[in-house]
Amino acid sequence: MEIFEFMEKNLPDGINFKTGIYPCKEEIMTLYSDAGWHAYTSDPDLLMRGIKNSLLVYTAWVDNELAGLARIVGDGCTIIYIQDILVLGKYRRMGIGRTLMRMIKDQYTHVRQMVLMTDNNNETYGFYTSIGFNPADENGCRTYLKNKGE
Repeated sequence: MEIFEFMEKNLPDGINFKTGIYPCKEEIMTLYSDAGWHAYTSDPDLLMRGIKNSLLVYTAWVDNELAGLARIVGDGCTIIYIQDILVLGKYRRMGIGRTLMRMIKDQYTHVRQMVLMTDNNNETYGFYTSIGFNPADENGCRTYLKNKGE
């Protein structure tokens, strides 16, 4: 397990960023439920398998409480996909998400493509563009998606 300490402006006191550990199912369910990600929470065992099969998982902890999580899938050489990035509601807008994204970008500077998909709203647009991500169509790309059952 590695522990990272950052002095990002506005980060809560007592925060630690870690990799190499997996939160327990209850902590994960609390975080994903708080985000309203019910497609994930409907099958907790599948979610836990997905997290454990990820290329890399970063967690953010305030004291002993899971405050945030980011997980990456991909080959780690040419492409990574930022599958999930979540911050517990009471800790949002404090720099945790920004720090998690900086850790990912620092870890994978050699990777040609960093991809993520998120909700299409002003809040997510503002956050991701502020940290250097642009909508796919602004890069001359198109994104295609097929959900299970469609």
